[in-house]
Amino acid sequence: MIQPPLLLLVIPIIHCTCLSHVISGLCLHDQRSLLLQFKNNLTFDPLIATKLSSWNESITPCCEWGGVTCDHHARVIALDLSEQTIHGALDNSSSLFSLQHLQSLNLADNSFNSTIPSGFNKLKNLTHLNLRDAGFVGQVPTEIFQLTRLVTLDLSQSNDLKLDSSNLGKLVQNLTNIRKIYLDMNGTMLCCCCLTSKN
Repeated sequence: MIQPPLLLLVIPIIHCTCLSHVISGLCLHDQRSLLLQFKNNLTFDPLIATKLSSWNESITPCCEWGGVTCDHHARVIALDLSEQTIHGALDNSSSLFSLQHLQSLNLADNSFNSTIPSGFNKLKNLTHLNLRDAGFVGQVPTEIFQLTRLVTLDLSQSNDLKLDSSNLGKLVQNLTNIRKIYLDMNGTMLCCCCLTSKN
C-alpha cells in the first residue's frame, strides 16, 4: 500500500529534471531576442562568419547557436565571436550589454573601428574579456576597471588603443580578482602580466 505514493513522488522529480534540460536547450526568450538584436546591428561577411550565420531562431535553439554557451537555467553565460569579420562601431545602445549573466566574452580578431564602449561596465559578471586585435581605438575607458570579477583581460595586438601608466595602476588595483592581463599597445607598453594570488 505504500508503493504507489512513492512512485508518484519519483515521477515528478524525473519530469522536472527533463524539463530543465529542454529549457536549457531552447534558451530563454529574452536571451534569444537580445542575441538577435545584437546580431542585426552588426556588419559581417556571412560566408566567413559561420558562428553568427547560425543565429537563426527558425533553425536551432539559441543555446546551440555558434559561439553561444548557456547555463542550466538557459541564460547566456559565454559568447565567443572571435574571427567573425565584424566591422563597424559598437556603442552603448548595443543589446550585448543587456546580457547580464555573461561571464566570458571573446570579440578578438574583428574590426570594430570604434572606441571601447563604456557600457561594458554593465556586464558585472564577466570573468574573462578578450578584445585582442578587435579593432578598438582610443583610450581604454575607466569603466573597464569596474568589472571587478575579471580574472583575465586581453587587450593585446591593439595598436590604436591607449592606456597610460596611471590608469594601468588603477586597473590592477581595482580588479582584485585579476590573474592575467595582456597588453600590447602602440606607444604605450608591451607586457604580459601573470599575477599571483592576492592575500
